[in-house]
Amino acid sequence: MMLTPQSDTKFINFLKKELLLTSCDIAVAMRKSELDNGPLPMLLWQYGLVDIEQLEQIFDWLESHN
Repeated sequence: MMLTPQSDTKFINFLKKELLLTSCDIAVAMRKSELDNGPLPMLLWQYGLVDIEQLEQIFDWLESHN
């Protein structure tokens, strides 16, 4: 997932406001993403922080903002 600093901020705001994820949830997934070099949306789903419908929302958001 290639995000610019501005789009990264917008994405984080989307996760917090639309999907109601906490800053802590996002931080854990981001750390794991950096360590494993894995895509953040999939890590959020694998850790049970979002369900499959929310994962689809994330991909839709990313597609419309890239």
